[in-house]
Amino acid sequence: MKRDKGIQEFKTSTWSAGAGCHGGCGQKLQVKNGRLIKVEGNEEHPWNQGRACPRVLALTQFMYHPDRLTQPLKRVGARGEGKFAPISWSEAYDFCEEKLKAIRDRDGAEAVVFVQGTGRDIGGPITFLANNYGSPNVSQLGLSGQSCYTPRLAAMKSTVGDFCVFDASQFLEKRYDDPAYSYPEVILVWGANPPPTCADGFFGHWIVDCMRRGGSQIICIEPRHTWLSSRAKYHLQLRPGTDGALALGMLNVIIQEGLYDQAFVERWTVGFDRLRKRVQEYPPARVAAITWVPEELIVAAARLYATAKPAGLHWGLAVDMAPEGTSVAQALTHLWSITGNVDIPGGNVIARPSHGVTTYPYTTEELVALFGQEHMDRASQKRIGADRYPMVKGFRAWAHPDLTIEQIDSGKPYPIRAAWIQSANLLAGQAARTKFHYEALKKLEFVVVVDLFHNPTTMALADIVLPAATFAEKDSFRSWWAPLGVIQKAVQVGECKSDWEINFEMARRLNPDVGRRYATVMELFNRRLANADTTFDQMVARGCWAMPPEGATKPYRRHERGLLRPDGSPGFNTPSGKIELWSTAFEGWGLDPLPFYREPAQSPVSTPELFAKYPLILISGSRISTLFHSEHRMIPWLREKHPDPLVDIHPDTARDSGLREGDWVYIENDLGRVRRKVKLSLTVHPQMINTVHGWWMPEEEGAEPHLFGVWSYQINQLIPGPQESGSGFGGGQYKTTLVRLSRINEEKG
Repeated sequence: MKRDKGIQEFKTSTWSAGAGCHGGCGQKLQVKNGRLIKVEGNEEHPWNQGRACPRVLALTQFMYHPDRLTQPLKRVGARGEGKFAPISWSEAYDFCEEKLKAIRDRDGAEAVVFVQGTGRDIGGPITFLANNYGSPNVSQLGLSGQSCYTPRLAAMKSTVGDFCVFDASQFLEKRYDDPAYSYPEVILVWGANPPPTCADGFFGHWIVDCMRRGGSQIICIEPRHTWLSSRAKYHLQLRPGTDGALALGMLNVIIQEGLYDQAFVERWTVGFDRLRKRVQEYPPARVAAITWVPEELIVAAARLYATAKPAGLHWGLAVDMAPEGTSVAQALTHLWSITGNVDIPGGNVIARPSHGVTTYPYTTEELVALFGQEHMDRASQKRIGADRYPMVKGFRAWAHPDLTIEQIDSGKPYPIRAAWIQSANLLAGQAARTKFHYEALKKLEFVVVVDLFHNPTTMALADIVLPAATFAEKDSFRSWWAPLGVIQKAVQVGECKSDWEINFEMARRLNPDVGRRYATVMELFNRRLANADTTFDQMVARGCWAMPPEGATKPYRRHERGLLRPDGSPGFNTPSGKIELWSTAFEGWGLDPLPFYREPAQSPVSTPELFAKYPLILISGSRISTLFHSEHRMIPWLREKHPDPLVDIHPDTARDSGLREGDWVYIENDLGRVRRKVKLSLTVHPQMINTVHGWWMPEEEGAEPHLFGVWSYQINQLIPGPQESGSGFGGGQYKTTLVRLSRINEEKG
């Protein structure tokens, strides 16, 4: 911290509301008289190297917005009336404690579902609260098929034994100047548009750095034309949802032409012959017919990727939302595995929490380490979906979202009485079948929402609203791969508290053992940070970040050095010690051990009659740099850049429909219709349209029936459910739903 003319400067890491995204960036907060006045990127931080996104730069408008929630609220009218009264934190905690204990005593802890969204450092706090309360039911409720990163995580864990990420030198303090690093010759970017986004703990501009500094060539797999596709060596503009077929087609080319890394495959993999047999079912000609990608382009892209040394693969959410998301992710994992691009510079490297510090426990394995095997065994007996989907029980200890909302609605096999909703504006954001979620959740007897602004979810459902903090107002920590970071509190706004503070206090009240284990939240942080042989204050003193040391959490070639397996022997952290192209984990869960393709549930092929009625494929959920999911619609600088919910329509499609730039249209199908403003664009295929999700209007009436216009603009009302994936993970139809357009004749109301 330094002082200059009354200004204090706080260095910190981001992972929170405000920026919204999964964070990791280093920022400098300038504070004067206890008020944040400016945010700048920290040029000394190796993650972002001084860069900052529009959402971070607008943080002062976010924090000090007149509509910001700054004290606890209790509903005083009927649900949906929008009538709340301020109460003290003590009153709020007392009320929540009384209600939650009464439900647990009467119906069991499983009768409360803990709902999280994404973006804030919420995974750690909500898992801590749910497990100390005793509930096995943590869920990204509404997100059909848990179609966000979980399919990719499951595929990687079941194939490689660890999680992997594209290597852009993010594990090295000197970054691109480290002599251990090699730029990838080729980067295969699959279902992602990294430059304007920073998804999944990945800074989007790193790919631009590799292109600019290292000359990396791009292969872009994307239904739309993007900034990246326009600069790609090859752009494979596939039909949405056909990713699995394309991946298998590329594997076919690589294996049939002998382009795989034979030495690596023979030494470090098992199941290659079975994979070879499977991919013979997907010759390029067949794959071209399925995907709409020309055969010669499929072959050329496969050859370029396989012969580049090194080559990296970066993927996005579209992989999870393919009909069999886990299988698609498995096939892509096989691409980097059979070409030997694993745990090497510029390839796909093993990504473990930095220093072995856990903040966001992904897997059952991590939760066992935190809460014990006996606790997790008991939880699995009641976790929603664990009896139907072995992967829900054996891999990620979250309640299955589709089955959870159906159980809330039906009360079977046991009733759900309450929901604790944190960082999840699910009615305006993630919930497919939105009105079904709305109607089912209204049946709950008690709902707590933790957020920063009123939104459709708080207005429609909340009995108690608790005001959360931005990253500038909180202490927290982050160890999602690299680097290890802490978030340092710089200011206080109203009575807002961090998610960790809120959940720690509630956990202490609901489980007295918490208070015996940890006197304060900071003590909990320091216990977790002890794995890194450091403390929170020591991390602050060193600039709030630390790169992983040599060992199991730092690349490269750890599989050769015995750093990945518990017994210290060379190999990968799988039962066989090798990359399992034939997955014994999948086999044990009753799933196909090899990747395969499944046609989308709605498509010109699987539902031709529906396609005749609804002849456009809806791609929803594309990311933009100024908005994050359903956040930031009320922030002036950010809303100015995107004032209206737009739909990208090819000019030929618009002409055939009698539409012009700026027209307001309905996007509709059998589930309903929503409003969008036409943007003519060559970025989309004539048989597809593209729109951003998460739209609601903070300037409109909040009370029912309006709910800030959510029923007019929430695109997920058109998304059917439940998901289609046999594993339980993946298959949400957010990018493959069939729709049509109709012009709205009246002016937008």
